[in-house]
Amino acid sequence: MKCDVKDLSLAKKGRLRVEWAAQDMPVLELIRKRFQKEKPFRDTTIACCLHVTTETANLMITLAAGGATVALCASNPLSTQDDVAAFLVKECKIPVFAINGEDNGTYYRHIAQVLDFEPNITIDDGADLVSTIHIKRKDLASKMLGGTEETTTGVIRLKSMEKKGLLLYPLIAVNDAKTKHLFDNRYGTGQSTIDGILRATNRLIAGTNFVVAGYGWGGRGVAMRAKGLGANVIILEIDPLKALEAAMDGFTVMPAAKAASIGDIFVTVTGNISVLRSEHFLKMKDGVILANSGHFNVEIDLIRLRKLSKKVNYVREHVQGYTLKKNQRRIYVLGEGRLINLAAAEGHPAQVMDMSFANQSLGAEYIKLNSDKLENKVYPIPEQMDKNIAKLKLIGMDIKIDRLTAQQKKYLSSWEMGT
Repeated sequence: MKCDVKDLSLAKKGRLRVEWAAQDMPVLELIRKRFQKEKPFRDTTIACCLHVTTETANLMITLAAGGATVALCASNPLSTQDDVAAFLVKECKIPVFAINGEDNGTYYRHIAQVLDFEPNITIDDGADLVSTIHIKRKDLASKMLGGTEETTTGVIRLKSMEKKGLLLYPLIAVNDAKTKHLFDNRYGTGQSTIDGILRATNRLIAGTNFVVAGYGWGGRGVAMRAKGLGANVIILEIDPLKALEAAMDGFTVMPAAKAASIGDIFVTVTGNISVLRSEHFLKMKDGVILANSGHFNVEIDLIRLRKLSKKVNYVREHVQGYTLKKNQRRIYVLGEGRLINLAAAEGHPAQVMDMSFANQSLGAEYIKLNSDKLENKVYPIPEQMDKNIAKLKLIGMDIKIDRLTAQQKKYLSSWEMGT
């Protein structure tokens, strides 16, 4: 079996960690049991470009249980858990192409190797898999039933492609499901980002000026957790509605130019490029900490930061120090500007990935069953599917809720009763 992982002897450790995560993924377990019986992916090949973590392993096992031939590569060079990759290859017989710390060339070679399986469905995290098909492997498009996308950044890319009429096959925006972005982006990103910063630095959060760039669902989560740890949270925004919401939530809102000189810790969560750049670096305090939790390593302009620096060195694991030429101040970048929650920690907790990957697995099944009806567009997760995942999650958490009475249903669906 073709694969490219660090060390297959790590498989036993990986299995134990994957089983640990599975305990907190009851929704995916229910889906897996149904898939085992129904085999919805019989004669289907699924190419996946995702963070190779314990939670992702459980998704791969679920898809394979449904009869799919699955191949997996990493969506981030620093997010791969090498023991998990080894477990999937050695014990689950799932081809994996991912090594923690791989260079950019290896990253794209791994994407190419996954595409060599000639998939019918893609499952992507950031749209690099889809982009590669559209740029270098258009020959595969005719075999595609469709694909799913996990992240805000990826969905933005896909909608741009749709608008320009470039999409070669239908995609489902898993990120836009309520059971994904309201929970994964807020609670998952919030907790795991703080976890990554603490593991990398062992710094006290309380009393710091903690700057969060972006007040989307991820930014809300990071701000919420930082505030809970006693930080003075400052929000950077370009959207007036989100800025207003941040202010109403009790946070200080200001431009990046002003925050640059007072922030102690900066976290970018925008999905955009060069959010922190030269004019900000030159104003920053000595010893400031910069981290990114917004997907790609472009939110902090590291190329320009390196040019402004006379010295660049690792001061501890996951912490790179930049000493500026102009004022000798030190700027510390965590995880090479990549996703800090995966570079220095273990990513989102399994409890939230349970819902995200339930959306991925059911989204892929929806594509398989409805491909003949779908156009080359970006589709939302069907609303009823979203609600069913929420119901299954409540069952897994042993939470019961009320139902409308017949009288209440009639009242909500009519106009005659008035007040």
